[in-house]
Amino acid sequence: MTSAIAPSETAASETAASEALAPEALASAPAAAPAADAALLVAEDARAFGVYARTGGWAFGLKVARSVRPGGQGAGETPKISAKEFAELAGCSAERVMRYYKAWDAAADDGMVPHFEALVPGMDVELPDADVWLSYYTSRSSARTPRGAAITEAAEAEGIRPTKALEVAENPTALRAAILADPGTAEAARRALMDRVGEDPALRTELVRDIVRADDLKKAVAAEAKAGDRVGYVRQIVEKGQVKTPAGQMIEAPAELREEAERHLSLIDELDDGEESGEWAREAYDTVRDLVAQTVQSDPELRVQERRAKFYSSLQKATKVFEELTFDDIQNAEDIQDIYEDDMVRRLEDLQQAIGACISALQAATGQREPSAS
Repeated sequence: MTSAIAPSETAASETAASEALAPEALASAPAAAPAADAALLVAEDARAFGVYARTGGWAFGLKVARSVRPGGQGAGETPKISAKEFAELAGCSAERVMRYYKAWDAAADDGMVPHFEALVPGMDVELPDADVWLSYYTSRSSARTPRGAAITEAAEAEGIRPTKALEVAENPTALRAAILADPGTAEAARRALMDRVGEDPALRTELVRDIVRADDLKKAVAAEAKAGDRVGYVRQIVEKGQVKTPAGQMIEAPAELREEAERHLSLIDELDDGEESGEWAREAYDTVRDLVAQTVQSDPELRVQERRAKFYSSLQKATKVFEELTFDDIQNAEDIQDIYEDDMVRRLEDLQQAIGACISALQAATGQREPSAS
């Protein structure tokens, strides 16, 4: 059965080596071991290294499992010692010892290794492969919290080690520094936030508030929204073969218009993620709008329909405004007198004259038409 070298033993040997190389120690350094003894020592190191290479953390987990007594057992019931005592002997924290202890405990519940009660100090057992150890052991205590479990699950879904994600989560200041200093990290953070906002209404609300509070961001959002609308206008021509005229009519897009729209859209779609699309969108939109206007002007029937649609659009807007010109919220004449100004009457009279002129023009045109057959 294989065994392993504990970290404290490695640290002790490194310390001893450094002390031996100190100038004051050179004179008193012991003579080199005989060749035969040196070969045995090298072989022992190689064997211990092989154990760790094959079993990874299991070798250290076994040392804890066979030496630390389970909870509930008294000191007089077993030769094992407490995790605190073991940590003091090992020169590390009790928390670290308990992480190994809990990893072994979870593996024992799954039948991977013997339970603590079946182990005694110095006992060797068959150990699982090194790769399996990471399924039970975490080097960070935060992984045992609900938040840590969620981070671990997300890390595994991304195909990375949970310990890396947990380390980042435990150091928000370090994360902030990396985002501020490195464009690549900032881009990764942006994409992660965009993936999260769809499932986190609270985060989405906070982001929107931050944008509204920052004038520069608010302007940038407005500019991007405008560019997006323009691209959408061009894309509709290509995908649906229809286009909206300035007066709001939906008409079939001529072949020339569709070809020009498709050419501009292909240029926009080929832009890299980091490239600014605003100017490209503006150029595409302006070009297409000019062609739409030319299409309307070149077709007499369509030109008449466009004028009619434009007039009806203006009439509808004016109707909504006039519907608000009432005194429904005023109870008596005295209240009207309180708000009265001569300018109100003058403006209403100007509107009345404009409406009268429109009515007269329409009536005159109607009178000039020949009566339709009925």
